[in-house]
This record gives sequence, structure tokens and C-alpha cells, in this order.
Amino acid sequence: MKKENKSIIIWLLSGCLLIFIMVVVGGITRLTNSGLSMTDWHLVTDTLPPLSEAKWQEAFERYKQFPEYQKINIHNDFTLSDYKFIYFWEWFHRFTGRILGFVFIIPFVYFLIKKKIDRETLKKYGILLGMGAFQGFLGWFMVKSGLVNNPDVSHFRLALHLTFAFITFAYTLWVALDLLYPEKKEIEKSLRTIARIALAFLLLQIIYGGFVAGLNAGLIHNHWPLMSDGQFIHDSVFLEQKNLLLSFTEGKSGVQFVHRTLAYFVVGMIVLLYFKSINFTLDKPQTKGIKLLLLLVFVQFGLGVLTLLYGVPLWLGLLHQVSAFFLLTAMTFTLHRLSK
Repeated sequence: MKKENKSIIIWLLSGCLLIFIMVVVGGITRLTNSGLSMTDWHLVTDTLPPLSEAKWQEAFERYKQFPEYQKINIHNDFTLSDYKFIYFWEWFHRFTGRILGFVFIIPFVYFLIKKKIDRETLKKYGILLGMGAFQGFLGWFMVKSGLVNNPDVSHFRLALHLTFAFITFAYTLWVALDLLYPEKKEIEKSLRTIARIALAFLLLQIIYGGFVAGLNAGLIHNHWPLMSDGQFIHDSVFLEQKNLLLSFTEGKSGVQFVHRTLAYFVVGMIVLLYFKSINFTLDKPQTKGIKLLLLLVFVQFGLGVLTLLYGVPLWLGLLHQVSAFFLLTAMTFTLHRLSK
């Protein structure tokens, strides 16, 4: 690592940390059904929550005009106190996003003025800024889908918002790793190929994790290793939708089946990477990365099983999502060390 890059690396890793916090808070927001509590979006005026009882009542009255209250919470003896609870998590999620924007933009402008960014890396930072802005748009695009007729957000939009957050984190980490390990080295292409395939399966699994969350598909078939009634693929997978494509993308049973089955492929690819790597002489970062990846994939698999068996309690659902984040971190680091 070059000394002149130290401040930039700290900046990038700080961004990674904030993205991680945003994903955690986003998970809490989803699991507490808080995402539709703020019914509009303003860049400046929503920075602080309502500061008086009158403002809280005004926000609550606006919330009552939308489907989530009219179709669900109106029947649940939903009070202003309940509203303040769900409002807090959505507000905190958006507030963290604003902080993240400042953390990326202000240092970027400073480094640009101080000429610490060369032309080669300028494009990478420009992409990061664009990804951050697009992620903010995806957040509102997702929320908007639950404010029209359906008192829940589109599971497609939720998966897109979640997956893009993971991808933004991975790319930010990758750029930081480019600076941490500037020296090029010989690579073993077969290991890199396996790692790339493992990453593709992991990203697909994250997408389906978003589908499961958006459809509340973890609340059914709470059995393992088989689904309900001792079936590997339950009859309901074929009954919920008109065809298999819809069953595996919009049906609760079908989406859960894909998610639980993809887990085996993710584990299998990482186990294959580990045993394949034994045949090569690797440096310490490569070896540690692969071993950590192997450990984390089994932790994530175990948490997934427990989350399913216990019917997605908040703490387990959140832990499962956090573990996925750590697994992607290890995957990104390992692939980087096997690629450059």
C-alpha cells in the first residue's frame, strides 16, 4: 500500500462500513414492517423526524391515507405510539443514507482538489458516486410500490434494492483492495473461475433472499431438510401460479424452494474452491480468504436453516442478513486475491 493512498483507503472503507450499517438498518426496517411509514420523500425536510406532537399527528394522519394503514393496521388498534416506532426505523434508514452521501461526496471533492485522484481511478470513484445515487432512487422506487394499492412493496423492487446495496458494497471494497494490494502477481485461473461462479451463485441467492423477504415466504414450510409433508419440492410450488416461471419468481412456495436449493450450490462451489486450492501454493491472504469463506458459508447455511425452522424471528432474520454481508465480504476479498 502506498502511503499517499492511505487516506483514500480509509475513505472507501468508511463507506463500506456505512453501507453495512444501512443494510442492517434496512433489514430491521423490513422485519418490523416499517418501510411504508414515511409516505413521501424530500431531500432536505425529512432530515429530522417530527419535532412536536402536532407534527407527529400530522404525519400520522398522512399515513392513514395509504393502503398499509387502511387495509392492515386499522384493524390492529394501531396508535400514534406504534406509528412513531415504525417511523423511527424508516427515518433512520434514510438518515444513514444521507450521511453516506456526504461521506462519499465531500472527501471525493477534497481528494479531487488536492489532486490525490489520478485519471485511472477517477472513473472508479465516479461509478461509486453514480451507484450511490442510483441506490437512493431504488429505495424510493421500492417504497412507492407499496403506496398505491398493495399494502406491501414489490418483492422484485425490494430484491433489486437489496442486491444493488450488496453490489455497491462489493465494488467499493474491490476499489479499496486495488489500493491495498497495488502489486500485480501471477494468478491461478482455475481457482479464479471457481470463485467467479461461486460469486454468481451467491448474488443469485441474495436476489432470492430479497424475494423471500418481500413475499414473507419464510413463514411457510418451516421444515428442513425437506419442505412440508416430507416433500423435497412441495405440491404447492406448482399450484400457486399459472406456470413454473411465475411459480419460481412470484409464488411463495416456489421462491422458498429456489432459495433453499440455491444454498446447496453456494456451499458446494465454496467447498470445491477450498479443496481445489489445496493443490496450489497460495500466499497468506489467499489462503486466509478461502478458509474464512469456507467457515462463513457454513455459518450462513446454519443460520438460514434456523431462521426457517423458527419462522423468521426478527433477531434471527437480521443475523442471517448480516451473515450474508460478511460472506459477500469474504467472497469479494478472496476473488480479488485470486484475480490480481
